[in-house]
Amino acid sequence: MAAVQHLAFTAVARSPGGFLGLSRSRSDVGSMKVKVAPQAFDLQRLSSFELREEVSKLRDEITSASPRPPSGRGRRTRCAAVETEKAAEVQEYSLPDLEIADDSKDLESVRERDFTGTPYIPIYVMLPLGTIDHNNKVAGYDDLKSKFKKLKDSGVDGVMVDCWWGLVEAKAPQHYEWSGYHTLFTLARECGLKLQVVMSFHQCGGNVGDDVFIPIPQWVLDIGKENPDIFFTDKQGVRNPECLSWGIDKVRVLRGRTALEVYYDYMRSFRQEMNEFFLDGTITEIEVGLGACGELRYPSYPETRGWKYPGIGEFQCYDKYLLADLQEAAEARGHSHWAQPPDNAGEYNSRPQDTGFFRDGGDYDSYYGRFFLKWYSNVLIEHGDRVLTFANLAFEGVKIAAKVSGIHWWYKTASHAAELAAGFYNPSNRDGYAAIAKMLAKHDASFNFTCVELRTLHQAKGYPQALADPEGLVWQVLNAAWDAGISVASENALGCFDRQGYNKILENAKPQRDPDGRHLIAFTYLRLNDDLMQEHNFKEFSRFVKRLHGKSSSPF
Repeated sequence: MAAVQHLAFTAVARSPGGFLGLSRSRSDVGSMKVKVAPQAFDLQRLSSFELREEVSKLRDEITSASPRPPSGRGRRTRCAAVETEKAAEVQEYSLPDLEIADDSKDLESVRERDFTGTPYIPIYVMLPLGTIDHNNKVAGYDDLKSKFKKLKDSGVDGVMVDCWWGLVEAKAPQHYEWSGYHTLFTLARECGLKLQVVMSFHQCGGNVGDDVFIPIPQWVLDIGKENPDIFFTDKQGVRNPECLSWGIDKVRVLRGRTALEVYYDYMRSFRQEMNEFFLDGTITEIEVGLGACGELRYPSYPETRGWKYPGIGEFQCYDKYLLADLQEAAEARGHSHWAQPPDNAGEYNSRPQDTGFFRDGGDYDSYYGRFFLKWYSNVLIEHGDRVLTFANLAFEGVKIAAKVSGIHWWYKTASHAAELAAGFYNPSNRDGYAAIAKMLAKHDASFNFTCVELRTLHQAKGYPQALADPEGLVWQVLNAAWDAGISVASENALGCFDRQGYNKILENAKPQRDPDGRHLIAFTYLRLNDDLMQEHNFKEFSRFVKRLHGKSSSPF
């Protein structure tokens, strides 16, 4: 069988026009000729990240002497293919003829990495959103206890739970009810499970995956009836009550308190009431809710407003407090006429090319556009900075974390419209996550990122119009965080029960041949439910746990 002695491939992430270099001109790709061994793969169907990985794997099978090509951040590199023949019998293919069976179990098993002896990465499992009910009781206590024991037996390190502001401080300001959570934490401890606890200052319900409804405290909603500007507002003037606008962080509109004071009082009360679980090490981390869905982002794509994937979303800065802040920033810049959000940014379900702001060559990259987007993103970063300052006061000596959502759709375009609307100033000519990582580093907070199980190839198949690249996004974000010197954790964005999804998580958790040996510090699995407990699914999950821990596991 013919072999290739050396194949170096530096992959393209995006061309200046924003699209993958290999897919921008399919006719050009089709005319290319490459020499490969008969066991080849379809380059047209691979993302830049997958292409780099596939070439690396192929090279490893042939020779152990060839070094891996520089990975970089995969954002604006040039593409070059160099091949050298070792034997005379080498078959020639045009790229459209190269084939691979997608989702081939046989091929997957051949390529599966052996993670035995790799670093131990703790795994936590998210509990159901309604684990604590509206009566502040543990829902389905006996069933939960049984599942906890099963998780522990499989090697799971702990669980993650949301501490809902709307349940704990529901009745009146500074009247906290922690009894249900105390019962839950005691159960977890008795079962030998650690805890990641989320300070959830947002509404549960109205977003992807929400199966229960837990609003923010009623007394806050009552204030909102009199002063609706405490909530994020879109250009139609519709208020979103799922979390408080960052414009009131320092404004005393919540019964004499600022939003920051409300958050701090809540966190301080939790620390005092649950101190025993901190002292004995049961609570290992506090994740601080910083926005919609507990993530550091604007609520730019709410399903309650009719948003559907892959809509770009809308800017959420039309409450009077944020507009006043924008006015101040515009005047300080010397252009008071810039004190309005863009009027050509489309609607929730628009596509970038349908808007004057986000299209290629659009206003997003004009002087005004850059001013607005920088202001919009800075508001997000400054909010995170302020809240985490108070979190470190409340949880001194405890590891804190913040979650950033993986908005991977429209990543292959120049503007990255969906990310911009969510507050991440990350167009193709700018690294928008470095500033967020720098802010988190200031507070020694972990960077928790989502969507590590998603594969670009599968996204392209299911939603080709979304021009998504979750793998490219994950690679960029991990490197931004590691470059800032902070630890990184992650979680899956959607339900995951298959081996290929687990393998993708493992690849991101423990990058192969990383010269610095960097890896995730923890992984949180979404989510504990009856589907996970099914025999086959749980068997596959248990195998994943062992591999994440660096232990040997049978393929069964």
